[in-house]
Amino acid sequence: MKELISIILAAGKGSRMNSELPKVLHKVGGKPMLQHVMNAAECAGATKNVVVIGYLGEQVKAYVGESAEIVEQREQLGTAHAVLQAKETLKDFSGTVMILCGDTPLLDAAELQEFFSTHERTHAAATVLTAVMQDPTGYGRIVRDADGKVLKIVEHKDASAEELAIAEVNTGIYCINAPLMFEMLEQISCDNAQGEFYLTDIIHLLVKNAKLVLGVKSKDATSTLGVNSRQQLAMAEKLMRERTLDRLMSQGVTIMNPESTFIDAEVVIGRDTVIYPFTWLEGDCVIGEKCQVGPNVRLYNVCMGDSNTIQYAYAHDTHIGEACNIGPFVHLRPGTRLADDVRIGNFVEVKNSWVGDGSKLPHLSYIGDTDIGKKVNIGCGTITVNYDGKKKYRTNIEDGAFIGCNANLVAPVTVGENAFVAAGSTITKNVPSDALGVSRAKQSNIEGWAKDR
Repeated sequence: MKELISIILAAGKGSRMNSELPKVLHKVGGKPMLQHVMNAAECAGATKNVVVIGYLGEQVKAYVGESAEIVEQREQLGTAHAVLQAKETLKDFSGTVMILCGDTPLLDAAELQEFFSTHERTHAAATVLTAVMQDPTGYGRIVRDADGKVLKIVEHKDASAEELAIAEVNTGIYCINAPLMFEMLEQISCDNAQGEFYLTDIIHLLVKNAKLVLGVKSKDATSTLGVNSRQQLAMAEKLMRERTLDRLMSQGVTIMNPESTFIDAEVVIGRDTVIYPFTWLEGDCVIGEKCQVGPNVRLYNVCMGDSNTIQYAYAHDTHIGEACNIGPFVHLRPGTRLADDVRIGNFVEVKNSWVGDGSKLPHLSYIGDTDIGKKVNIGCGTITVNYDGKKKYRTNIEDGAFIGCNANLVAPVTVGENAFVAAGSTITKNVPSDALGVSRAKQSNIEGWAKDR
C-alpha cells in the first residue's frame, strides 16, 4: 500500500462565525475542530499532516506546533490554490494525498481508513467521498456516468436545473495520487461564478485525461458535515455529544438524562457509574466505576477512582481517590489531591492541598496550600491562612488531629499528630503532637449592661 499524507485546509476566513478566533480552532466535544480532523487522518493511516493556514494563520500555527507541517496560503483564491501551496513541501512525494477540511470535526476515522483502502485497491487516480443529503443546497453535486464513475463535480452556483436535482454531493474529502495531483492543479482556471480556483475542477481534468475517478458514498452523511456558522457549530456539538453518550452507555455507564448531560469526546468513565442531569465532564477526565456524579457537577481535567459520590460541585485539575463523598456546593481547585474515603461537605473550598485517607472537611471551610494527614477532622469554619499579601505558605495537619470550629491556622504552621485545636483559636505557632492548642481572649461578662442600654 502506498504512503498516505493528508492536506488539511484551514485557511478560510469563516466570516459567518463572526469571531476573532480562526474557525478551525473553535471547539467541538472539548477539542478544536482542526484537532479532530488531524486525529482522524492519523487514525486512517496518514504518516504526516500538512495544514494549510491563511486567515489568522499565526493562531493556527501556534496551536499546531510540531504536530503537523504548516504551509501558508497568503491569498484565499480557492481550494485548488490552497492545495497547491503544499506542492513544494511534497515535491518528492509519490503516494496518496488525502485532502480534508479543517472544519469537519465529526469525521469517522474508520470510514476514512476504508475510503483510503478503496482508493488503493481500485487503483483510481482520484476517489471522492460523497454523501446523499435530503437538502443538498450549497453543496457541489456529483455527476456520474452510466457505469457509476465520477464525471465531474459541479458547484451549486454553477449547476444547471438538472444537476441541482442530484442529491449526492461532494464532501470535500478526496484521495488523489501524487505527483499527478499537482500536475492537474496547475491547469485549473478561475472561470466560474466565484472567480476562484476550484479543487473540484481537478476531477473533470482527470476524466478528460482518461484517468479513473471513483466516488465512495459515506455511510453517515452527518460525519462529513462542515461548520461555517455558530448554528452549525452547535449542531456539530450536539451530534458529537450524542455520539459520545451513546458510546459510554454501550460501555455500561448510566446517563440518566442525555439531553442535559455534556461530556467531552475524550472522557473515560467506568462501568456502573451513574451520571445525573446537568453534569459537565470536560477535558482529560477519567471517572472510575460505580461512581455517582451529579446533579449539577462540572469537572475539568479530573481523575477519580471508584465508588465516589459528588454532587453540586466544581472541580478542576484535581485527583480524587476512591469512596469519597463530595458536596454539595464544593470547589476543588488545581493541585488538590484527595486520598480514599474523604468527606468534603457543603461550602468548602480546597486548593493545592493533600487530604489523607478518612479525613473530613464537613462544611464552611477554606483549605489552601495544606497537607492534611489521615483521619483528620476539620471543624466548621476553619481557615488555613496561606497568604500574607506577598507569599503563600503551607500548613501541615498531621494524622488524627482535630481542628475545632472557627479556627484560623496561620501558615507556616504545623498541627501535630493527634493534637487538638480549640474552637475559635487563631493558631500562629506549631501545636505539638497530643497537645491542645488554644489561642483566644479570656471572656468577661459585664453585668446589667443590656438593661442599662
